[in-house]
Amino acid sequence: MKRFSLRGVRGDLPLLACLALLTALLTAVTAAAPAFIDQLAGRAFADRLVQAQDTAPGVTYSVRLEVAPENAVDPGRRLAEAMTDVGDELESFSWASPQLPGELRTDSARFVLPGVDTVTEAGPARLSLMHATDAPRKGGYVEGRPPRAKAGTPEIAVSAATRDGLKLRVGQRLELGRGGQQGIQATAVVVGVFATGGDARLWRQEPLLVAPLKSAGSAESGGSAESAGSAGSAESGGSAGSAESGGSAGSAERPHQAMALTAPGSILELQAQAGLRLSVQWGMRLHLNEAEARQSAGADGRRELQRALVETGEVAPEQFCDMAMFGGVQCRLGMNPSSGLEFTSRLPVALDEFGRQWGQGQAVVAFGFATLAVVALAAAVVTALLALRRRLDVHRLQRARGASAFGLAVARAGHTLPGLLLGLAAGLAAASRVGEGTATGRGVLAAFGCWLLLPLVTFFAVRDRALLRERTSAIRGRRAVAETALLLLAAAGVWALRSRGTSAEAGPDPLLAAVPALLGLATVVVLVRCYPLPVRLLARVAARRRGTVALIGLLRAAKEAPTRALALLVLVVTLAGAVFGGLVAGTLAEGRVEGARWRVGADAAYLGAGFNPAAAQELARAKGVEHSARVGELRISPRNSSSGAPYGSTSLLGVDTEALRTAAPDSAAAHATAALPASDGAVPVLARGGPRVGERLEAELGGRKLQLKVTGVLSDAAAGDRALGPLHTAELPERLLLTDLRALRGVAEDQFEQSALLLYGDGIRADRLRSLVPRTAPDVSPGELLILDEELTRVADDDLVGALTRAHTACTALAVVLALLALVLELLLSAPARGRTAARLRTMGLGDRQTAVLHLLQLLPMVLAAVVGGTALGLALPSLLGPALDLGEFTGGPGDPGLHADVLLTVVLGAGCGLLVVGAVGVETWLGRRRGLGAVLRVGRGDE
Repeated sequence: MKRFSLRGVRGDLPLLACLALLTALLTAVTAAAPAFIDQLAGRAFADRLVQAQDTAPGVTYSVRLEVAPENAVDPGRRLAEAMTDVGDELESFSWASPQLPGELRTDSARFVLPGVDTVTEAGPARLSLMHATDAPRKGGYVEGRPPRAKAGTPEIAVSAATRDGLKLRVGQRLELGRGGQQGIQATAVVVGVFATGGDARLWRQEPLLVAPLKSAGSAESGGSAESAGSAGSAESGGSAGSAESGGSAGSAERPHQAMALTAPGSILELQAQAGLRLSVQWGMRLHLNEAEARQSAGADGRRELQRALVETGEVAPEQFCDMAMFGGVQCRLGMNPSSGLEFTSRLPVALDEFGRQWGQGQAVVAFGFATLAVVALAAAVVTALLALRRRLDVHRLQRARGASAFGLAVARAGHTLPGLLLGLAAGLAAASRVGEGTATGRGVLAAFGCWLLLPLVTFFAVRDRALLRERTSAIRGRRAVAETALLLLAAAGVWALRSRGTSAEAGPDPLLAAVPALLGLATVVVLVRCYPLPVRLLARVAARRRGTVALIGLLRAAKEAPTRALALLVLVVTLAGAVFGGLVAGTLAEGRVEGARWRVGADAAYLGAGFNPAAAQELARAKGVEHSARVGELRISPRNSSSGAPYGSTSLLGVDTEALRTAAPDSAAAHATAALPASDGAVPVLARGGPRVGERLEAELGGRKLQLKVTGVLSDAAAGDRALGPLHTAELPERLLLTDLRALRGVAEDQFEQSALLLYGDGIRADRLRSLVPRTAPDVSPGELLILDEELTRVADDDLVGALTRAHTACTALAVVLALLALVLELLLSAPARGRTAARLRTMGLGDRQTAVLHLLQLLPMVLAAVVGGTALGLALPSLLGPALDLGEFTGGPGDPGLHADVLLTVVLGAGCGLLVVGAVGVETWLGRRRGLGAVLRVGRGDE
């Protein structure tokens, strides 16, 4: 008997090996999922830090520098040494929080004197003079040498492009101070020409160092008077004086804009002549290694990093000069009196954005892992059932001879124990390769769960109740109760997610990972109950026709629907996961592009245009800019003029209607404001939320009352016009008013909360525009320049979305492979029943073609139901989950991003299921030719 048992085990070796392989896979997936997600987060976080610090340093320290005393000895050398010493202290972490991870690396220390006029052979020029610690050394010069620290005459060095554009030469003298900074009278000498090749940050951040720029007033600039006029209206809110500004600028010869390198002493000498206060800046970048990035990517790590940045912003100024806190100029940098050290960082904004996006990104990855785990578990169940079927007759004979059901289950557990150990070891070994943080306990539980499948199905198959084949109404009742409980559990899971969202702050959310499985099971329950109904209707139609193949095939397909639950589960979950992944990927790809267009509002946008109208005019005249239009925002608290009822904080947006209609003829906001009627001295506005049409409002603004009249309702299309994007975030304000800027001409520019100049033109170049962002005067905010091409490139290079997409795609691909395996095993499991039916019909003269049709009709309804159910579930998942999966965090556009399904992927998966069924039908038909009735039926067998 023992020898017979061993022979039976040897016959089951392929299935037991398959079960061990699935055990290893489930163990690896379960154990490695947390570590893999942490690793994914760490890489995406490190990439986001690099991206956030690409165009500008992540941390900036600065001091305002006063004129050095007259009796100061060699202040230039002392200043250069002090700039280097401060940078070293900042980089050595002696002035940083001990909890700050990674290392702060000095990007540069820079000192700039802007706006010194001179005359060159190419015409007038306006030079900004810079000292930078990351300036090219002697080896980077193609002609001459770097400026010396001690020189009786200020020495400057220019790029090769500046030398050619301004027609300069080494040894040439330039008279500085003609019409520029008042009080400056000096002669500078050109001592060197440096190369600007490569991708150094200095060239990207200071494009005027690379090449000069001819302002748009000349013929070669390509700027339009119309553009200049729109920018010139910055101070008046759209007044008629803008045309005059544009015309005068066009008639005068405007200077070249350029930048040159010089020594600190030369800048200090010119600063003393003009009596200016200048600024010294140290740019620092935070660098994290892989382990530090993984540790800081989580919610706790990001909070610690932000806390450390705040502490660093407090520690460094105290170390630099503890007297700065008492006010006044009490500090020194070199020989120059200075203010205290000021700290600014753009990293907290990047950390908050990453945190919001990664919280949603975990949902996408969790869905991928959940899909893979459910399909692998279903494949393991099918494998166990197939192994049971091969031994079921033996087990029934053993039970008849007195063996217990529990003993047979224990014996099967012993048979699969080596597979458990091998699968567990292989799975944990594979999980350990992911890195630290593997969940070994979860992996062990998954392995033991997979190991117990075969003993459990064996026990339930050979217990007394199963052998007696008790079929009562109680069985149907228990099935109905179980199905109802499953539907309620799935609904409860969806409700819980929609109510509380995801618990991303605590890591991967178990509920979020369980909901796809619950929804897949609920979908299978609905399909098993529903799809036999139309199949039976088709069978009735087939009964009226000649031939019995269609009738028999459809009736068996309807009867066997409950036995197809596992196959349906595998197909539904796999298809739902794949369709959902394609939906998310398509939505993110399209939505992030639309979000970038929304943030910029045009081909380029200059934020803060109202605070620097001179820079706005320069940008509007820049080469490549064809049109420009201004938009602005006022924050007001209006109330009803009659009743005095307040409406709370409201955003009043204004657009330059005529300019915007010219630049963007399809602008809904411009068309809406163009239709505004006159309103008897009050500002006509369109309202969204709050005030009603016909209502008069008043608001305090700058010491006077602003009268408003609501003349219409602001449509969603106008409120979501991309031209308004630079003024506010993706979430539209609850109360919004829109009007024409010409109606706000009496409002002072400094009362606008935000203002932006929108720039349109196919020939816009980022380097030209960035070179015009001003250094025209000290202590003037340069504003922020957004360029659409750069934003689109940043979106395309963001590794967070790419990592999520790759992870979900890998999980889905592996799930598809396992689904194919599970489906093949399920077809093998149900093949004998189909073979017996076909064998009986063959004895009655059924041909090969009719046999193939019979097999196809038995399988096709199940596949069609799975394709429909899985696709519907995948498309419905974003709506079912609601706030638990907010893709708007990735896109940044107004409102919810439109869903973009991957139609090709859906069609390919559905066609793949169909081809698999066709292949199975072909194989079964071919095998059926080689066996007769006796090969599949035995006397006294009661399976059917």
